[in-house]
Amino acid sequence: MHRALITGGTAGIGAAFAHAFAGRGTALVLVARDADRLAEAAAQLRAEFGVEVETLVADLSDRDAQQRVADRLEASADPVDVLINNAGFSVKASLLDPDLSQHDRGFEVMIRAVLKLGGAAGRAMSERGEGWIINVGSVSALVTQNNYSSIKAWVGNYSESLGVQLAGTGVQVTALMPGWVRTEFHRRAGIKGSSIPGPLWLEPEQLVEECLRDVARGKPVSIPSTRWKLIAAVLRAMPRGLVARLSALISHRRNREK
Repeated sequence: MHRALITGGTAGIGAAFAHAFAGRGTALVLVARDADRLAEAAAQLRAEFGVEVETLVADLSDRDAQQRVADRLEASADPVDVLINNAGFSVKASLLDPDLSQHDRGFEVMIRAVLKLGGAAGRAMSERGEGWIINVGSVSALVTQNNYSSIKAWVGNYSESLGVQLAGTGVQVTALMPGWVRTEFHRRAGIKGSSIPGPLWLEPEQLVEECLRDVARGKPVSIPSTRWKLIAAVLRAMPRGLVARLSALISHRRNREK
């Protein structure tokens, strides 16, 4: 793989993907909304790995920005071989909140942009007969806490559906479903994480390496680490009533941490 486009590529899981691909000599296209942070990340990657790093300043809650990134994915010059649909954030607003602004932004960034960019990449890559699309979901898709859980459930189903449509084209689609990862995501969401047992945390570098192995093996879903695979299997097998009670318990503990 010669060029990877990563949304939300300046921090957390996105930055870990950027380092992993740069370490393999892969050119990068980093997409983020903070121009200064994007420039800083690109300069660091060029200096450390000597790879080409292109930057696209784009707020994926804006549909014109979504289109610009989609156009880059379909460009014939310097084609993109890997798409990492990673940009995202915690949607903390209640499902009962009359103000839908947080929900609308979540839908744009983590549903519409994922759909838009996945389609653009799928069309371009299938014409060339190869490519990888990795959509970052979450194990939280298996519980019923809030709209973030609902959005990530969509991402997982969408990713597998896209994989079905692209079967036989040479394009591999994988949904990455991480558990708790040590990034700034929880701090931005106002979640301290003190109630989360230490062994449940994953390092982003470990997560990315396991994901890339799964993609290379053609797996439609990647759940890094044995412990999170077990947790996901239990959640899938658990009666829905118990899932609801567990979700309420997790939400209650998180609310106490804020």
